[in-house]
Amino acid sequence: MIGTTSAAGTDGAAVRRAHEAFTAGTAPGAPPGTPSVRPLVADSWRRSARARVSPDGAARVELDEEELAGHRDGHPLAAVMPVVRELMGAYARDGEHLLAVCDAAGRMLWVEGHPRTLRLAQGMNFVAGARWSESAAGTNAPGTAMAVDRPVQVCAAEHFRRPVQAWTCAAAPVHDPHSGRLLGAVDITGGAGLAHPHSLAFVQAVARAAESQLALVSPAPAAGGRPRLTALGRDEALLHIAGRRLRLSRRHSELLVILAQRPEGVSGEELLTLLYEDESVTPVTLRAELSRLRGLLGPELLASRPYRLTADVDADFAAVDRRLSSGAVATALGGYAGPLLPSSCAPGVVRLRERLAGRLRAALVDRGDPGLLADWAYSAWGEDDVTVWRALASAVPAAQAPAVRARLAALDAELCAGATGLQRRGAHHRP
Repeated sequence: MIGTTSAAGTDGAAVRRAHEAFTAGTAPGAPPGTPSVRPLVADSWRRSARARVSPDGAARVELDEEELAGHRDGHPLAAVMPVVRELMGAYARDGEHLLAVCDAAGRMLWVEGHPRTLRLAQGMNFVAGARWSESAAGTNAPGTAMAVDRPVQVCAAEHFRRPVQAWTCAAAPVHDPHSGRLLGAVDITGGAGLAHPHSLAFVQAVARAAESQLALVSPAPAAGGRPRLTALGRDEALLHIAGRRLRLSRRHSELLVILAQRPEGVSGEELLTLLYEDESVTPVTLRAELSRLRGLLGPELLASRPYRLTADVDADFAAVDRRLSSGAVATALGGYAGPLLPSSCAPGVVRLRERLAGRLRAALVDRGDPGLLADWAYSAWGEDDVTVWRALASAVPAAQAPAVRARLAALDAELCAGATGLQRRGAHHRP
């Protein structure tokens, strides 16, 4: 975990003024403007506004006690809670802070610490079972740390929601040590005393210790096992093979995704059309890429005539597809870390990405489970998905319906405005 972001040294009054100007709409498009607002915070405010987070709203409690208990028991981070408590528990209690651990969807699984601080935190629903993803609760340390995938600190008025601006927090994401998949985040939350770079370094160290513990309690597969490919939610895929962990280039990621999907093999001519948008790319260019990939993987894995992988590859996107085929929708969503190679424009990858996302979306809508629908709607890839938001508005409990309907209305208004703009442009260019 490299590239930490600390809030120490910011001018609180200037940040508050910038926040008021931004949320009032007087500076909605550009960065909130003054040097006192860090780029990390400016970007997060814009994402929060785009996700239609209300600056005066509160986090929603989505898991009742029974649901929370079941979710905790089945979550990988349950195995590292003893380590988290050992490292953070006394510090949180003695400093009147809170330690918190959330899942990858931003739902708080554990919130523990000083009793008085726990009572105060209930006023903003910083409690177990509440969703604190950035797209649901605005700029906050655990939600933003997962949105940018690095440790961050958020102080006072840097929070997007005003009820949270009395607090300071630092959080770091926690990943599966073998696949690299985001599992959640660890967080320390309290008063102004946490506005120090040491808080960020501390929580980053706890996240690293948690990942080390995960590696101990769930060892990597034996070197002789099947190669594993992780490509969901990543622009550069990870390949685990023969005891090695390889981070692939974007082009090699695209090649392996396509070949893993086609175990029977692909001709050079077809591979050109699946890999390159530009039809002028020559077979020589493709052969050069394949030669570099063979040099990385070893000649025993990549064969030619047709191009194919000589071993079965356990790909995360294929696992999600299998779970959907068997009707295990919740398990499929749990394994879906995001769109397949989201930045790829390779035609073959784009088709696979859209097909998998479409199948999962349709299964979620058909299931109608409000928790699963919310996990998709409040994700980075689902925040503008009108189909899922409509299904969520129909399925959500009455207490949560107004906020969901408000966001759905905003999405519908954007769609109408976009359609009107297209019609006007069409009329303008009509002969």
